Amino acid sequence: MSTQEPSTGSRNQPRYRRPRALSPLREHLRDTFWFAPTAGLVLVLLLWWAASGVDQAVVGLMRADGDYAGIAELIGYADDAKTIITTVSSAMMTFIGVVFSISLVAVQMASGQFSPRVVRIFVRSRITKLTFSVFLATFVLSLLVLAAYDGETDPERVGTVPLVQSVVTMLMVALSLALFIAYVNSTLRLMRVSHVIDRISRASLALLKKQEREWDEDVVLGAETARFTHQGRAGVLRDVHIARLVRVARRRGAVLRLIPRIGDFVVPGTPVIAVHGGEGVTKKAVRHSVSVGVERTFHQDLGFGLRQLADIALRALSPAVNDPTTAVQALDRIVQFLAVAVELPLGALRHRDGEGRVRFVQAVPGWADLVDLGLTEIRGVVAGNPQVSRRMVAGLDDLLLLAPEERRGVLERHRALLVEVVERTVPDAADREFALTADRQGIG
Repeated sequence: MSTQEPSTGSRNQPRYRRPRALSPLREHLRDTFWFAPTAGLVLVLLLWWAASGVDQAVVGLMRADGDYAGIAELIGYADDAKTIITTVSSAMMTFIGVVFSISLVAVQMASGQFSPRVVRIFVRSRITKLTFSVFLATFVLSLLVLAAYDGETDPERVGTVPLVQSVVTMLMVALSLALFIAYVNSTLRLMRVSHVIDRISRASLALLKKQEREWDEDVVLGAETARFTHQGRAGVLRDVHIARLVRVARRRGAVLRLIPRIGDFVVPGTPVIAVHGGEGVTKKAVRHSVSVGVERTFHQDLGFGLRQLADIALRALSPAVNDPTTAVQALDRIVQFLAVAVELPLGALRHRDGEGRVRFVQAVPGWADLVDLGLTEIRGVVAGNPQVSRRMVAGLDDLLLLAPEERRGVLERHRALLVEVVERTVPDAADREFALTADRQGIG
C-alpha cells in the first residue's frame, strides 16, 4: 500500500510520536464546568483529613508529655480562629453567588455583542474554574472545621484541637481573595473584544502548529475494504480518538480514513470511517472513536477559529452594532492565520504509529476552503464600510505577496469580487477609489 512506509528496524530510522491517548478526554473535560469543582472538593476533603490527623497527633503528643498547659493554650488559639471561620462560612456562599451572577451577566453581554460561539471561551477559562473550585472548597472546608470543634475546654479530656485545620482554612481564604482579584481582571479582559479575538487567534495558530508535521497533499490509499456508519445521536463531529484508531489499524494491518471533516453535522447512517486494506477491522473496534456533540471545538477543527472570527466581524458590521473597527480587528487575525497557512500543504492529515507507518488519514480544509471561510461573508457586507474594504484590500495584497503561484487564484478571485462589490454599491468615483485603497489600519 502506497501510504505505508516500510520499517527496516535501523537505528537511523526516525521514531514517530504516537497520538496522545488521553487527549480527547482532556479536551472534553475542559469543555465542562463540573469537573474542576468536583476535583477541588475531593482534594479539600483529603486536605482536611490530613490536617485533622496532624491536629490529633499534636494533641496526643502533648498529652503524652503531660503538657496540659500547652493544650489549653492551643484551645485558646482555636477559639479565636473559630470566630473567623464562622464568619467565613456564613459569607462565602453569598460571595460566590454575587460574583458568579455578575459573571453570567458578562457572558450574556459578550454573547450578544460578539458571537454566541465565544461563550465557550468563558466556559474553558482556567482562572474561572480555579476560582470557583477554590471558593467552594473554602466553604466546605470551613464547615468541616467548624464540625471538628467538640466544645470541650478541659485540656485533660479534649480529643482534638482543630488548630492546623483553622490555619489551613485561613490560608484558603487568602488564596480565594488572590484568585478573586485575578478572576475579575480576567473577566474584564474577556469582555474586551480585542482580547477575545486574540484568544481565538492563538488557539487557531496553536492547532495549525500542532497539525503541521502531519499534513500531506498526496496521500494515496489502496482499495476500500469496509465502511462504517454513525449510529449515535445526530450532531456536530467534534473530534475523533486518533490514538485508538491508530492502534486498531496497526493491529489489523490496515489504514483507516475519516470520511467527513471535523465540524460536519452527521446523522445516524452517515458514513464516518472507511477501511483500506487489512483484515478483521470490526465496527465494534471503532465504535467509540468518534465524538459527536452540539457544538464545534478547537481540539481538531482547523476552520473553527476562522468561523468565530468571521462571526464576530459579521456581528460588528450588522446595523444593530455598526462597529467596523471590530471587523477590522477580526480581519487582522484572519489575515494573520492565512499568512501562516499559505505555505502549508493543507491536505490530508496522516497519523502514524510508532514505527512510522500511516494508519489513520483525516481530511482537513484546503487553502481555498480557508480563504473562502475567512473572507467571503465579510466581503459581502463591506458596502458602506470603507474602513473594512480598505483593510481587506491590504490583507489580500499581503497574502498575494506571500502565496506561491498555485495559490494566488483564490486570492485574486476575492480581490476582483471585492472590487465588484464596491463599484456596484458606491456611486461616486472618488469614494470608490478611496474604499479600494489598501490600508492595514482601515482608515488610520
